[in-house]
Amino acid sequence: MDIAPIKNRQDYRRALKDIEGLMSAKRNTPEGDRLDILVTLVEAWERKHYPLDLPDPVEAIKYHMDQNGLQPRDLIPFIGGRNRVHEVLNRRRPLTLKMIRRLHRGLGIPAESLIKIGQGRAA
Repeated sequence: MDIAPIKNRQDYRRALKDIEGLMSAKRNTPEGDRLDILVTLVEAWERKHYPLDLPDPVEAIKYHMDQNGLQPRDLIPFIGGRNRVHEVLNRRRPLTLKMIRRLHRGLGIPAESLIKIGQGRAA
């Protein structure tokens, strides 16, 4: 198996092309192992060269609500009264550290997504 590190954009494109050709490879075969290794290399390259920014805290909450069929009233135990929930969801009130902790512990929303340093949304 001749696999080399991805050092530049040309190596990256070559690895993507190799991955495309291996997409139907079965697990626990030499081709499947090659696919796993190439995907790992490509993911590492992409993390380094195309970092994804964390979502806006309110968008993270709304996404979680959508994925779990939650309504704004379901956030009351984590954020506070109905008015406070609507203020947060409409970006009129920033999340507090207490809210972030409750949302993280109670709903499993990653704390990193709720903090968003530099956006003035967490207190």
